[in-house]
Amino acid sequence: MKIIHTGDWHIGKLVHGVHMTEDQKYFLDKLVEMIDREQPDVLLIAGDIYDRSIPPVDAVELLDKTLSEIVIKHNTKVIAIAGNHDSPDRVGFANKILQDMGLYIRGKFTKDIEPIKIKDKHGDVYFYPIPYSEPAVVREVLDKPDIKSHDDAMKAILERINNLKPSGVRSVCISHAFVCGASDLERSESERPLSIGGTESVDVSHYKDFEYVALGHLHRPQKVSVDNIRYSGSLLKYSFSEAKQKKTIPIVEIDGDGSVDIRLEEIKPKRDMRIIRGSMHDLTSKDVYELENTDDYVMAILSDRGELVDPIGVLRSVYPNILRLEKERYDRETGEDKTSASDEFMKKDPVKLFEEFYENISGEDFSDEKKAVISDIFESVSREGRWS
Repeated sequence: MKIIHTGDWHIGKLVHGVHMTEDQKYFLDKLVEMIDREQPDVLLIAGDIYDRSIPPVDAVELLDKTLSEIVIKHNTKVIAIAGNHDSPDRVGFANKILQDMGLYIRGKFTKDIEPIKIKDKHGDVYFYPIPYSEPAVVREVLDKPDIKSHDDAMKAILERINNLKPSGVRSVCISHAFVCGASDLERSESERPLSIGGTESVDVSHYKDFEYVALGHLHRPQKVSVDNIRYSGSLLKYSFSEAKQKKTIPIVEIDGDGSVDIRLEEIKPKRDMRIIRGSMHDLTSKDVYELENTDDYVMAILSDRGELVDPIGVLRSVYPNILRLEKERYDRETGEDKTSASDEFMKKDPVKLFEEFYENISGEDFSDEKKAVISDIFESVSREGRWS
C-alpha cells in the first residue's frame, strides 16, 4: 500500500495581506505531478483543507480542480478530514455521493467511526479518519460526561476504534490534533491554538496500535516519538517563523506484514519565504541581490541606525514581494530599558533621560559633543517657556 501524506493545505490563506492562492496552485500542480509519478493508492489530507470556515470562491475552485484531477484523471483515492480551520458541514457536503468516486471527506465527528477499506495485493488496509472536534462535541456524541480535554476526547475515540477493529488488520489513522511525545515539537506562528485557557495536547501513546498515523495541525514536518507517527507539515511556509523549515511530503509504503517504509520528498515552491538582514546599502547592492531569488517573500531587518527615506519603497524596487520590514534593535549589555517609569523619570534631568534613551535604542555611547547639542536645545526650549 503506497500512501502520500499531506495536511494543512490552508487554501485561501492570506499572509501579511497577500493571497497565497497563486502559490498554492503552483504547488498543487506539482503535487499532481508527484502523484502521476509515484502512482500511490491513496492521498491523505490531514485537516485544514481551507484556511477559514467560509473560504473565498477561488479557493473552492482550486480545491475542486485539484481533487477532480487526482481522483478522476489519475484514479487515486483521496481521504480528507476537517481541521480546526475548516467548517465541518461545508467540507463534508455530498460526502456519500463523492465516496463512490473515490473521494472520502469526513467533516463532522460521528459516533459510528466506520473505517475506509482500501485493498492492495495483500488485502484490506483500514483507514480511520478522525475529523477535528472540540472535546464538548465528542463528549456529547459519545455520551461520556468525563471527557474534559482534547486528550480525554482522543483517548475515548481511539479506544472505541480499537475495540471494533479486527485483530491482525493493517490500519492507518488520520488525525488533526496537537500530539505530544517524549521530545519537544516545533510550532509556528501561523498555527491557531486548539484550546484557549485549557490544555490542547494529546498523548502520543493513544495512537500506538496503528501501522501509520498521519497527523495534521503543526506546520513543520516532524515525527512524534517514532517514525510512523508524524506530521506532514503545511504545503507552504505561512509565516516567517517557518523561514528555516524544509517542507517535505511523506511517501509511505506498508507491506503485507505491516512494516512501514517512509520516504520524504520535497517540492520546490514558486516563491520561498525568507528573512534577510543588513544595511539598506548592502541589501540593495547588485552583488548581493543577484545571488538570490529576489521574487521570494521577504522579511527585511535593517541594521541602519539613522533615518531612512521610504525604506519599504526602496526595498520593493529590488524585492517586489517584501511583506515585512523591521529595524534591528541594539540593546545595551543589560538589555534593560533605562527610561522606565519605575526610575521616577519625571524627577530626572531631561538631558540625562535623553542620554539613556539614545544609548538604549542606538547601542552607541552618548558623546560629550552630542550632549552639548541636546543641552543647548533644552536650554533654548526652557527659555522660550515651552519646557516645564
